[in-house]
Amino acid sequence: MYAVVVTVKIEPDQADASRTVLENEVVPRVAQAPGFSSGYWTSADDQTNGLSMVLFDTKDNAEAAANMARSMPVPPGVTLDRIEVREVVAQA
Repeated sequence: MYAVVVTVKIEPDQADASRTVLENEVVPRVAQAPGFSSGYWTSADDQTNGLSMVLFDTKDNAEAAANMARSMPVPPGVTLDRIEVREVVAQA
């Protein structure tokens, strides 16, 4: 199993709008990606940054999803900070 880990920065005045886009557009699109297993999107208490971890069945599917994330437009006030593919080495 492989994870796509994404970190973003969010302008404080865009937190609500970016969450709406996340819930209504990003999550449904990612959930349809080939090999999707599960995903978790998190926000800091002050809502100025987010971190997501989305799990895929293979490295190829995770890399394809990471490339999709790199090419997707981001909501206003959101800046992609980092996108990386990591092997999941343990889970509970």
